[in-house]
Amino acid sequence: MSTTLNITGMTCGHCVKHTQEALQAVDGVEEVTVTLEPGQATVQGSTNTAALIQAVADAGYSAVVGP
Repeated sequence: MSTTLNITGMTCGHCVKHTQEALQAVDGVEEVTVTLEPGQATVQGSTNTAALIQAVADAGYSAVVGP
């Protein structure tokens, strides 16, 4: 399963790395790709969307499910 998140608040490469590490720590996540522009994360695996959004929030950013 693939989930796309629109993420706000990331401003640099460190933000991208921090967000990617937070998402990779969520149970069920197999692969994560985070891009600064347009501020998106694509997550592969079987996991709860709410857990992904919470992981991003815990990392200090905001996320919503994207198209």
